[in-house]
Amino acid sequence: MLRRQRKFTSTPIRLLIVGLGNPGKKYENTRHNVGFEVLDRFATKHGGKFKRTKELAFCSDIRVNGEKLILAKPTTFMNESGLAVQQLVRKHDLETLDALLIIHDELDLKPGTLKVKLHGGLAGHNGLKSISKHLKSNDFGRLRIGVGKPPQSQLGKNYVLKPPSRSDKIAINNCIEKATDAIEAILSHGYEMTMNEFNREI
Repeated sequence: MLRRQRKFTSTPIRLLIVGLGNPGKKYENTRHNVGFEVLDRFATKHGGKFKRTKELAFCSDIRVNGEKLILAKPTTFMNESGLAVQQLVRKHDLETLDALLIIHDELDLKPGTLKVKLHGGLAGHNGLKSISKHLKSNDFGRLRIGVGKPPQSQLGKNYVLKPPSRSDKIAINNCIEKATDAIEAILSHGYEMTMNEFNREI
């Protein structure tokens, strides 16, 4: 028991960052998988590589400015994301859910727009609802990546499972790059200053 406690306390993490998406090639490059794309970009930027773990996720252990981060991409489907997040939170013994940052697609934001948020509602997002259910709390950070609203004739659940148009993809790719800067800003300045800097319409 003491050995396990030393393992947790000797390597505290600054942030557990979970990108949401669906596993498998069928869902690559779809709007719902922008959380995975942000983490892939961030891991590449900081020399991280993902490995499958028993916590139902591919994880990468990296350091940014000397601080330890865990990047995680659940192997569950989106509506069961909470299963993986719950196990990851337990493994890394987070003292507060402020140390958990969830990156996800957002229908209510136009492509190319991102918003940083701490606590608050779930806006009907199935991945967030699953996480809230399993953690019994909404008190975690979010990095919301805009993918735009579907046409009136198309259901949101079908829209997010398709690739964006060419013009939207360009805007989303730019947003993904900006999202890596937002993560670094959270690490350097905290949520409030990052929200003031990044939560602006473009």
